[in-house]
Amino acid sequence: MGKKSRRAHRSFTSELKAEIVELSRRGDRSIGQVAKDFDLTETAVRDWVKQAEVDAGERDGLTSDEREELARLRRENRRLREDVDILKRATASFAKETR
Repeated sequence: MGKKSRRAHRSFTSELKAEIVELSRRGDRSIGQVAKDFDLTETAVRDWVKQAEVDAGERDGLTSDEREELARLRRENRRLREDVDILKRATASFAKETR
């Protein structure tokens, strides 16, 4: 039995995700069947359904908006730390030159 190759990373529009979540929540097909019909992993569809439940207030967790804000703040924080590090090195370099 051979090892499965990894599937290439794909991105999906929020409209498609919403449609798949709606199909999954209707109950006439299982999440596994919906995933198979759209050539998706069952895990991805389950994650989308869980996130939709969080966004609708039916489940605890970070909403999609909160996740986006957190990611944005982390990127900004990383950039600011890099800026501070550059300024520290520049200050040390200027201090050596003035001695």
